[in-house]
Amino acid sequence: MTHPVNPDAPIFLVGFMGSGKTTIGKLLARRLGWTFADLDDLVVRAAGMPIPEIFAREGEPAFRRRETDALREAAARRRAVVATGGGAACREENLALMLGAGRVVALAVSAAEAVRRTGAASGRPLLDGASDPLAAAATLLAARQAFYARAPWQFETDGRSPAEIANQIVGAVSP
Repeated sequence: MTHPVNPDAPIFLVGFMGSGKTTIGKLLARRLGWTFADLDDLVVRAAGMPIPEIFAREGEPAFRRRETDALREAAARRRAVVATGGGAACREENLALMLGAGRVVALAVSAAEAVRRTGAASGRPLLDGASDPLAAAATLLAARQAFYARAPWQFETDGRSPAEIANQIVGAVSP
């Protein structure tokens, strides 16, 4: 794998909801001695309201615009691990920004494992309220898979500990 010119360029974690981006991202940042940023937290802070409320009041397109703005801010950081939302990498503008600004690592998870990890009332606007959360997750994951596949580094998370995955990422993406 080729690395960005700047070894302090951010590491972006992409993948489906429940893939472990936040948990693994915090471990990874700690291992590297870097800061950790959760893109959803940046969106919530800027909006002054939780994500389900953004979806309810403004709709998904407005949330995605807010997410892109937060991603631009995160991409300018150095020595940071950034956990993105599940749909962040599914906008061409966002994926291009991440690929150009840093190292992009995809965390893979099966739909069944994602639903198990997030629970029935996940707080995820695109799954909550679905009559069949597993079918909804499988459909959404299938639609997003091609975007996640463009990340230069890929790690399967089903059946593996967050610490094990964080250690593998450090070995794979460190300059």
